[in-house]
Order: sequence, then structure tokens, then C-alpha cells
Amino acid sequence: MALTQIKFSPGIDKQDTSVGAQGRWVDSDNVRFRYGLPEKLGGWQSLLNQSIVGVSRKLHSFVDLEGNRYTAVGTDKFLLIYFEGQLFDITPVKTTITGVTMSTGSDPSKEVSLTFSANHNLISGDIILLDNVTVPSGVGLTDAAFENKLFQVTRVTSSLIAIITGTQNTSGAANGSCNITPYERVGPAEQSYGYGFGTGEYGGTVPDAIQNTLSSGINNSVTTIPVTSNANFPTVGTLAIGTELITYTGKGTNTFTGATRGSLGTTAATHSSGTVVTNATDYTGYGSAVEASTVTLEPGLWSLNNFGQVLVATIANGKTFTWNSGITARLATRASTTTSGFPTAIGTGVGNPTATRETLISPTTRHLIHFGTETIIGDPTSQDDMFIRFSQNENINIYDALATNTAGSQRIQDGTKIMGALVAKENILIWTDNSLYTMKFVGAPFTFGFEQVGTNCGLIGKNAAIEIDGVAYWMSNNGFFSFDGTVNSLPCSVEDYIFDDAATTKGQQICAGINNLFTEVTWWYPSSGSDFNNRYVTYNYGQTSQATPMGNWYTGTNTNSIRTSWIDSLIYPRPYATAYLSSNDGTFPEVIGQDGLGQTLFFEHEVGTDQINPDGSTTTLTSFVNSYNFSLQPDSSEVFLAMRRFLPNFKVLTGDAQVTISLTDYPSTQNVSSALSPFIINASTTKVDTRARGRYANIKIANTGAGQSWRFGTFQVDLQPDGRR
Repeated sequence: MALTQIKFSPGIDKQDTSVGAQGRWVDSDNVRFRYGLPEKLGGWQSLLNQSIVGVSRKLHSFVDLEGNRYTAVGTDKFLLIYFEGQLFDITPVKTTITGVTMSTGSDPSKEVSLTFSANHNLISGDIILLDNVTVPSGVGLTDAAFENKLFQVTRVTSSLIAIITGTQNTSGAANGSCNITPYERVGPAEQSYGYGFGTGEYGGTVPDAIQNTLSSGINNSVTTIPVTSNANFPTVGTLAIGTELITYTGKGTNTFTGATRGSLGTTAATHSSGTVVTNATDYTGYGSAVEASTVTLEPGLWSLNNFGQVLVATIANGKTFTWNSGITARLATRASTTTSGFPTAIGTGVGNPTATRETLISPTTRHLIHFGTETIIGDPTSQDDMFIRFSQNENINIYDALATNTAGSQRIQDGTKIMGALVAKENILIWTDNSLYTMKFVGAPFTFGFEQVGTNCGLIGKNAAIEIDGVAYWMSNNGFFSFDGTVNSLPCSVEDYIFDDAATTKGQQICAGINNLFTEVTWWYPSSGSDFNNRYVTYNYGQTSQATPMGNWYTGTNTNSIRTSWIDSLIYPRPYATAYLSSNDGTFPEVIGQDGLGQTLFFEHEVGTDQINPDGSTTTLTSFVNSYNFSLQPDSSEVFLAMRRFLPNFKVLTGDAQVTISLTDYPSTQNVSSALSPFIINASTTKVDTRARGRYANIKIANTGAGQSWRFGTFQVDLQPDGRR
């Protein structure tokens, strides 16, 4: 018989069935569509021979007055600068605490106790810098193992004592001393869900909660709880040990008495000696509203902008810091609130807010704008998630609104909190969790005008919106939207697939990125049950047509392709992005005693065909695209057809590609690979003989080896009648 050509429209259709999605592809991974044809994504290579400690949530590139290029990397623990192939730690720090006592116990251990003369305000997981160290003598420790080194706080046993874990075993009890410089706290690596009632003991945490450890194991029924120390715990209160909550009515000598086990809906359990005991008195029981100040929900996030050659960095719900790339010692200088010429610290008549959800710089007027900020500057308890402040233009530290300046404020109404903001072509766009506003310079006396332009179109997360060529694209809790002067709901051929399984309660972890080289917007997001991003969806805004009324969308789940932050090719010729591995340890900055911080890899995209790792090794980048189930019958008769041969037609083929033909007799049954599949195709393959029989078939184009790349063209097949059934 004559060859039959089967055509496919670009993009993935997951809204229909595998038979109903006629002329479409229905699944993909590491594939994009260009000019109507599917092709494997370009590869990426590490920009560093080391990895970053923690999870990156924000990248921002800028140029100084001499043309030097920088990328700021904001993680849940650090603020770093990438410059000329190297990383530099510019994380802001708190005031140094002097005269801290270092102590070791009588039992061999790598743990060292730090005793402060006043409340240290540290919590487990904080990063601290030690210097001016004199280690406890005669116990096997050296000053060099601690001097000018970063440590992660292992646990906090009281408001005066914190524990760190070193690299050397101690051999006895002794005391030494040191100075401690705490790093500014950014936030947790992941977002925990905790809305409504009774979330305190399930999803929330109490910042600065006092901790200690069990001095001996306990079963699930004892009513006296022995601890190493109960100093600074309340006389009456609640303890958290693992997942169990225990209320108590008194304190003895390093014990809690009158304990009620398995309180507040938890289950009594056995706990071993050394298990951490946390003061949970401020946790809220089931059925009671949780105070916002006691529950940590959002992950550690940054706002990163540049005021000319000065980096402006704001910790989400925290302070704003600056870093001047124009000074000689820039790479040895930290971001701070007292940067010469660009301070953000509070002083007489000046000062930035100290609790802000997000900041950005207005593009033409050069105001520093705070979104979701304090109504009383310097008072974090006055933070209003819907309140906006903007500075005097050309001065990022003056916020008092006077007749002689352009500083001011505004509160917007629709929603419960500002989720994000972007500089667009003619406006600043502001999203709440329910609506979209525009903010536009209008001059004196109001400086900026505000207009609500959309409702029921809120932003799911701070980094889930982007703008390109005057059009903004964003992900909401229930769909995708664009704004080009009017809010538009984006038709999406994979919408149910995304939102039926997306962990929308972790929206602040979602990352959106533009790849203008291929007119793509991609969102990386966590699926239900995942702690971190593990899927992506891409919308190709430049490759749509009448053949794709639901848009040109494609999806992926390949672990190597998941990103947590992204910047487009603007300052650099190709996109830069970060990937996070929670099970590995990062190497920069070096953190001694790190536990659970994870590792971020920093990549340049659209390079080669595979992933080049920091150590120079190659990880194969596999890909595939799968078609709908097309009918092998020419009409509705009961005649089965046999596929005798097909002609592969690749626009581009480097190395081998793998073609699999799968068959089924009924739309409701699972496809099974044909007897001779898969077929290995290379540049010299002219035809492929096969034996495939059935009512429906689909094809899958894939690659499984390194150094392979492909772009598929058309599918031509020889079909013949093969009897009735």
C-alpha cells in the first residue's frame, strides 16, 4: 500500500484522552517545540567546580560602571556574588557577641557548647562565624579548626546555650572562649503549610524556642520527664518531643513533673536518651486559632535589585541591605545596612522599613519601593501585608512623605497579602493573593497612581511571575494568566495535569523563568507530596497557531531539569539557573557541622547536549515525546491493519534516536510495545521494517545516551489490511 503520513500539532495535550487528542502529542520530558516540531532541549554545564550550600531562591545579574558583570545568588542561608567564575560570600551579619565560653563535656564527642552572658537569640540551623578562638585546652582541639570558620547551630538548649558540632573528637571537659558573629537569618528551605485552626503543632514552629535533650530514655507512660537542663523553660507548659506533645504542671531538678502524655491530639511514644525536647508552650492546640507570629510558613526568600551598580537585597519579611560593586574591596565586603553612600539603617529622619515582603526599584524614577511593609518604620509588629512605601527618588533611605520630596505610601485593598511585584513596560505590576494592580508614576502630588486591573487572578508565589516584551505571565492557584494591558486567562492543554497534583500550599517555592532564545516561559513547581520542586511546565508564547487553540504547552519530570531560580540571557549570552539536591551537602561556603542544608548547582543553559557537573563528569540528558493513539483503520470497519514499515524523518539527528511503536485494540486498554520495538535510528537509516497489528498505535521518540540530540519531522508508515475480528 502507499505510505500514509501522520501529522502532529505542536505541544502536549493532557486534557483529552490518548485517543481523543487527535493530531497531538500527549506526553514529553526534556523536549521543546519549535516551528511545529519536537526537539530535545539543549544541555547545560556547571559554572563552578563547587556547589552552593542551601537552596537558591533568587538570581539577579547586573553590571557595574566599568562593565564588570555580577550575579547575586540568594539562598535560604546566604547571599553570594558570582563574579568571573568564582563565588564570594557577602551575607549580611548581626552584631558580634564577644566573650562566649566554649565548653566540652567529659564524654568523647564532636559537640561543643557555647555559653553566652545574655540571650543569644539563636535557633537550630542558624549560621554563625567564630573568631578570636581559644579552644578548651588539653582535650584534643585546635584553634585552627574553629578560627574564622562557619558553623551551623546543631541545637539550642537554653536562651544562653547553643551547641555546635566540630570535626575533632574531644577527650575531656574543659573551657575556652571565642567571639560569635551570627549571620542574618533568611528562613527555612521549604514552605510549611499551616492555615486555619490547630496548625501550631502540625505545621508551625516557634522561632527561638528553647530546646534541651532527654537525659535518659522514657517510655510512653512516665509522667516525670528527665532532661539535661530545664533552665528558662516555663514553670507550667508544653513540651514537644518528636511528634508527641506533653503538657506538664511543674519543674523539679532537671525534670518536668505532672506530665500528661500524648496531649493536644498527639500520640504518646517512647523516646531515647538524647532526643531533643522543645518548649512548645506557645504552640496552639487543635481547634484554636494560631497567632501569626508563632507560625513559620514561608521559605527563606530574597528580593534582589540594583540601584545602578549597588545591589539592593531584602530578606522576605525582614531588613534591606546594600552592597556596592563600585568600591575597590567589594569582594571582601559584606552587604549591610550601613554601606557607605547607600545606607538603609534607621537614623534621624531616615531609614528603611525592617519588615517587608518584597522590594524593587522603579525603572525611570529610581524609587526604592517596599511592598507589604511596616506602617511604622522600624516596628516589625506594624507590618501590614497590603501596605506599600516608596522612598524619595534617587535616595533609597528617605521615606518621610513631605511636600518637598516624592516619598509616600499607599494601602491596596483586594486580597489578604501582597504576593509579588514586577517592573513591566509602562507600569509596575503588583499581585495580591486575589488580584492584580498597576502602579504608575503620575507626578506631584501623589507621585504614583494605583489601579486594580484584575480580580480572581492572584499570584501563587513571589517568584511565579515574569514579564517579557510588555506582557506578564504568571501562575495562580487555579490557572495561568497573562497581562498585556488586559488580564487574560491562558488556555492550557495541560491544566488538569498541573493543578490536580501541584502542591499549591508550597507556592512560594515555585520559580518562573523566561528563555527568550526559544520564546518560552517555564514554571518549576512541587507536586503533591514533594518537599521541593520536582516538575515543570512550559508555555511557548511565540510558537502558537490556530492548530493549537489551547496553547503550545509541554511538561517534564526529569530530576536533572528541575530548577529553583533562573535568569534569562540579558547580562550573559545564555540563561543561568540553579538546581537543588536536598540529600547532598554543598561546598561553598564551607559550613562545619552542616545537617540537612542541601546542595545547589549553578548552571549555564543551552550548552551542548547533556549535563556537565562541577567535577567535569557528564550526566546523560534523556528526553522523549509520545504521540496520541492514532487509528490504524481507514474507516469504522472491523478490519485490523498491519504496519509493515515506516520511514524515519528527522530534521536533526546527532547520534542515535529510539523510536517505539505501541499498540492497543481498544481505547480503554494499555498500549503494548510492538514485538520489534524499540528501533534504533541514526543518520543513515532510510527505512525500518516492522510487524505491528492493531486498531490503535502511538509512537515515542526518545534518546537514552549521552551526546545525542534530535529534532523530529514527520511520520510516514506503510499500512495494510490484516483481517477481521
